[in-house]
Amino acid sequence: MYIYACDLRINIMNEKLSLALDEFLHVGVGLVIIIALVSVVTGLIRAFVPQEKLQKRLSKTGKFGGLMGALLGLPTPFCSASMVPVSMGMVEMGAPFAMVFSFLLSAPLANFVVVGFIFGVFGWKVALVYFLIVFIGSVLFGTLFGKTSIKNEVKRINLDSKDTNVEDSSQQVVSCGTSSNNNSSQQVASCGTSSNSVCGESNPKLNEAFSFGWALFKRILPYVLIGAVISAALVAFVPDTWVQKYLGNDSPLAIPIAAGIGVPLYLRIEMAIPILKALIVKGMSMGAAIALIIGGTGASLPEIAIISSMLKPKAIMAFILSVMTMAIVGGFIFYFFF
Repeated sequence: MYIYACDLRINIMNEKLSLALDEFLHVGVGLVIIIALVSVVTGLIRAFVPQEKLQKRLSKTGKFGGLMGALLGLPTPFCSASMVPVSMGMVEMGAPFAMVFSFLLSAPLANFVVVGFIFGVFGWKVALVYFLIVFIGSVLFGTLFGKTSIKNEVKRINLDSKDTNVEDSSQQVVSCGTSSNNNSSQQVASCGTSSNSVCGESNPKLNEAFSFGWALFKRILPYVLIGAVISAALVAFVPDTWVQKYLGNDSPLAIPIAAGIGVPLYLRIEMAIPILKALIVKGMSMGAAIALIIGGTGASLPEIAIISSMLKPKAIMAFILSVMTMAIVGGFIFYFFF
């Protein structure tokens, strides 16, 4: 009997480890591919879009920076991995903190995919109120923290000089010239900076773009892997009955509990909606369901791990506070009016 029980425990543990490995590979590989692509695109935009003009336009947003950031999040169904390199690119391009912070909140919570899922399952009224809660919250918190010292709590990309410095034409002449002839005009003609140069110099803007993209990728990659490990552990070792026990009731206390539980759960929206629909059938309030959606998709542990690649501790706490506040306020709105 004892041997049978031990074998059963070993089998259960093996199943959980297998599930965790599958989740890690599924999440980790997908996120690595996404951040690689987005990092390259961000680098290309940074290299080929005139930075001075872009910075002037971004700085002109002024008090509307929070609104602009929230609006940018609507058409971008970004997960944590893809929104962070975009946000870091915005920082490097001179975007105000209010815009970046609002984007970090709006992109995972208010994008059209999330709102579309909620509309398809719960109807247009629920989807509309949900959208207004997270969109207005993103604008308000971005604007608020953009006026405080939190705006300085951002990690910047520090590239090596060899990666970022684009050699001027005179340096290229010296490095490309193989003849001892001192005729600089001939050397300039044969070793120019164009892509058709005789010396085979690559386009310096492409070099700059890929250098920035590579630095961005290296910065975020460890946090993505940490997030994938957390996601795998949660999927394998957090039982569904635990969620049902604390959330499967109609008590208003379930709303702050749901908001708090949502942070470590890491709810992908395509998984969360069917689960929450089943919990609502079992007696869970709509308020608790909305609080869980906002907390789980806005500030899950894997997401916080990835966002740590660009935000310092105080800004991370502000981010978590913003998501938790939206989750609890939104939960009570739905609890009393739906």
